Amino acid sequence: MSSVIKIENLHYTYPGDEFESLKGVSLEIERGSFVAILGHNGSGKSTLAKHLNAILLPSEGSVKINGIDTCDEDSLLTIRSTVGMVFQNPDNQIVANVVEDDVAFAPENLGVPSAEIRERVDNALKAVDMYEFRLHAPHLLSGGQKQRVAIAGIIAMQPEVIVLDEPTAMLDPKGRREVIDTVTKLCREKGITIVLITHHMSECINADRVAVMSNGEIVADGTPQAVFSQVELMHSEGLAVPATTEIMWQLNKNGFALPLSALGIADCAKEIAKEIG
Repeated sequence: MSSVIKIENLHYTYPGDEFESLKGVSLEIERGSFVAILGHNGSGKSTLAKHLNAILLPSEGSVKINGIDTCDEDSLLTIRSTVGMVFQNPDNQIVANVVEDDVAFAPENLGVPSAEIRERVDNALKAVDMYEFRLHAPHLLSGGQKQRVAIAGIIAMQPEVIVLDEPTAMLDPKGRREVIDTVTKLCREKGITIVLITHHMSECINADRVAVMSNGEIVADGTPQAVFSQVELMHSEGLAVPATTEIMWQLNKNGFALPLSALGIADCAKEIAKEIG
């Protein structure tokens, strides 16, 4: 697969700050993939996310979207039409009093014809399983439902990439599951590239790739199995690993020889049963 995002030697320092927030980050994201960027607060992951649709511009290095440099002011609309952003608080992205009007807001501002807007809105709401709520008032929805409406508003723009910056931070466990199931489905069934910024391990298990950030740098990058197997590294960064990995790691410290790559509960149980059988 080809790369839709290419980041090379990205440095960024916020105005007035003495220290860099990003220190030479290089990363390529393949088209149609689900990439999770993981890290504790202050690791630089949200700063990186804001570079992906030119909310922030590099102090040094480059970010290219389909080969277009984000510093090219003439291409800003193209970049932001290609990469849609979903933030922590859905209330900050919902602008209308009716769900379908909110989802229509972005394509209307892009000058999409009315008939096509109707089709885009319906398709976007169906994609996030919110079509039946199309005439509801957003403020009456649950947190997870509001976030799915915010995602639908981005889908209606028909982006190639959706970047979600801590989209479940304000949600309860049910809302978190709703949002992660939704973006996973969009990636697997619609081919939309997903970049998920999070500090929840459980949200990364089904990703194609996990990149771990610390102090503005990438310290681990690979499949979830490969990254979460590095338990000592994750602990040193103040990050947990999935409960299944932690259990097997603790058992291995007591004489077992279990593969840390078994992330699912069923796979974990199977490996333990095999070891003690």
